[in-house]
Amino acid sequence: MKHRLCVIGYGGMGGWHVEHALKSDVVELAGIWDIKPERRELARSRGIHVYGSLEEVLADPTVELCTIATPNDVHKPLAIACMEAGKNVISEKPVTLCVDDLKEMIAVSERTGKLFTVHQNRRWDVDFLAVKDLYQTKALGEIYSVESRIHGSRGIPSDWRGLKEYGGGMLYDWGIHLIDQMLQIYANEKIVSIYCEFDNVTTDVVDDGFRLTIGFDNGARGYIEVATCNFIAMPRFYVLGKKGSAIIRDWRENCNVVICDYWHEGEVIPVQTAAGLTKTMAPRDEITTHSYECARPVSDVHDYYRNICATLEGKATQIVTHEQMVRVLTVIELAFKSAEEGKIILDKPL
Repeated sequence: MKHRLCVIGYGGMGGWHVEHALKSDVVELAGIWDIKPERRELARSRGIHVYGSLEEVLADPTVELCTIATPNDVHKPLAIACMEAGKNVISEKPVTLCVDDLKEMIAVSERTGKLFTVHQNRRWDVDFLAVKDLYQTKALGEIYSVESRIHGSRGIPSDWRGLKEYGGGMLYDWGIHLIDQMLQIYANEKIVSIYCEFDNVTTDVVDDGFRLTIGFDNGARGYIEVATCNFIAMPRFYVLGKKGSAIIRDWRENCNVVICDYWHEGEVIPVQTAAGLTKTMAPRDEITTHSYECARPVSDVHDYYRNICATLEGKATQIVTHEQMVRVLTVIELAFKSAEEGKIILDKPL
């Protein structure tokens, strides 16, 4: 039997959740609620049931699961109201704007016995999954650096994402995804340092880009960069290991890997570059290295909802855990602190 779902907030991501629910094998769309009349009317025009109020959603005993897809600042009160009414809750990211609020929400989940989690859908991105596989299989040897970038050229969207009070800015918007991915790659490592710098190229209200370096206790680093004023994008992922390197230039492209078969050569012939010679930077050849292209991982983002429903049926545990939610949001808080103070943050290992 499918689990009855209500989507609260029928904007961009709300519409995305509705679209997936309408063709789902595990959930049935009960309807939507949105505070904006035009959004409610749009849903009706598409044949979607529209609740008359949030209270009507909460009073409907057939609704088992609520997905909250509203601006960030109201995730907390909506999630708590839903759990208090006996509903299980999925919140869009960021789940809330500070760790203390998140812990309050988790406490309500534990008290009511209702499932509560956040929609980290980009754990199903095939570019991320390719890098995660490289790390886990040690195909590059010991990986000591993962660089993750998202570059755009349109500035901050002209909606609530550009307003501080609603949790706008790129650290909350794309950062939350890329941090979650990085912590999935380095899942078994403790964080020992955080350093973040903000960009304010197109607006001074919120960050329209950032550069974040996360240091781990095994000596590895994760570098995350988001920018919204870049007209030439750098590679999506660049990975360095002690036996090789990998690059994913764009999320639509495969991962390219170069493996070093022989570290030393008998004689390295210097090459001329610009106005001089170099032996150190002489390029490798096919004798000492080999390269290959990774097959794109198989991925279905609706496995997120399948996991939630299996958890509700006692057949699985939720894939995005409370501990993971707290860890990601703690990194966000420390990144804000680092950017404000202009220094590396070295708190206790996280």
